[in-house]
Amino acid sequence: MALGPVLVFGVDPAKIPGDWDPEPVIAAIARGHARFADHAIEADLCLVAVDEDSEAAVVRALADKEYTCVVIGGGIRKHEPYLEFFEKVVNLVRLHKPGAAIAFNSSPEDTVDAALRWL
Repeated sequence: MALGPVLVFGVDPAKIPGDWDPEPVIAAIARGHARFADHAIEADLCLVAVDEDSEAAVVRALADKEYTCVVIGGGIRKHEPYLEFFEKVVNLVRLHKPGAAIAFNSSPEDTVDAALRWL
């Protein structure tokens, strides 16, 4: 029996300004997302640029299907300038998917573990 579906929200590392290499984070996100298939869990990924039309992107992603669990990544939760956006994401999930569990990962590679706690 397949579990899920799961929706994962995160910050798009390629759209974070500054002088840094986003490739290691992009690779970690890809590795973490691939782990869902190892558990036969359908999972969608929504990476947003917080300075763009991020709230609308969250609403569109939530409208795609019924999700059993929504994982909110550390890039949204842990970066203090994104606190207001984090609150918006949590409340948008509660508004649009009131039956979905909300989970938090500690790294891109343990996202499936966060979801499994609630599936």
